[in-house]
Amino acid sequence: MAILGTTMKALVLRRHGGLDDLELLADHPRPRALPGHVVIRVRASSFNYHDVFTVRGMPGIKVPFPVVIGLDMAGEISEVGPDVAGWGVGERVLVNPVNRKKGLMGEMLDGGMAEYCLVAADQLISIPEGVRFEDAASLPVAYGTAHRMLVTHDTVHNGERVLILGASGGVGTGCVILARHLGAEVIACTSSAQKMQALKDMGASEVLNVNDVDFSRWAVEKYGKPQRRSHEGGVDVLINFTGGDTWVPSLRCVKRGGKVLVCGATAGYDPKEDLRYIWSFELKIIGSNSFYDEDLRALMRLIAEGRFKPAIDRVLPLEEAREGLRLIQDREVIGKVVVTP
Repeated sequence: MAILGTTMKALVLRRHGGLDDLELLADHPRPRALPGHVVIRVRASSFNYHDVFTVRGMPGIKVPFPVVIGLDMAGEISEVGPDVAGWGVGERVLVNPVNRKKGLMGEMLDGGMAEYCLVAADQLISIPEGVRFEDAASLPVAYGTAHRMLVTHDTVHNGERVLILGASGGVGTGCVILARHLGAEVIACTSSAQKMQALKDMGASEVLNVNDVDFSRWAVEKYGKPQRRSHEGGVDVLINFTGGDTWVPSLRCVKRGGKVLVCGATAGYDPKEDLRYIWSFELKIIGSNSFYDEDLRALMRLIAEGRFKPAIDRVLPLEEAREGLRLIQDREVIGKVVVTP
């Protein structure tokens, strides 16, 4: 019989495979604080498509099993280890999931889909008053990435036309909301009528169902043919983190001197290329990798000021977390799925 206080509930991955390889345990060992670390009581943790990749397995990444999944998390400090300065029990914190020594939480280290989590003190960011745990836990991987790509790199400006592929997911909804916050005209691409309405409600001026409409042809016909070498024909900015067979069509509908923003490649990292579009129309291909504390602090300030709100599809208990990841895997959500252990 387990001693009270030494175990906890956790969603544990024991081997690569499918969702059936995730197990909800009621007696997983509860972490204790180590030097330079704190233990947080997880109040909210959100899924990303990266969690699907972790379950399936990714080439070149050796996950140390068993592991508690979940990259993004927020909570209260419940225990402070030796050599930790500036943090105390009860403080509300968001966790930057990048551990400088070992890699990502929820992949190389136990993550947030548990009642408690061990976290290095240098990964902690204070949550300001007025920011809910659920909103904070939605930020790092998806919204932090979107913020860095659009705001930190200063790539989207007031009055510009911005076309966003994959707009209904975590990064996509972050791009829609932030582009509107910056004053841009948003064209959001998705794959269902239900998602189209939700994106309109978020502020998208135009919403395209890519199952019915060729987004590239639509943009050329709507905004003028880029082949005219006009600075006005096409969209100002195109956000593409899908790659694959969307890459060349993306280049076709960006105006001369326009920008293509890239932060991932969920549909394939080695697409067919057509360099003629890049040099002929002097396109700027701008990469953006990950997120930093500055991005997460800036987003929480916007939330606290009432100027930004993450799109949360639903909030689930830990007992339903596996179903939450299925919804992410099958792309049945608009925005984030948050779990409250």
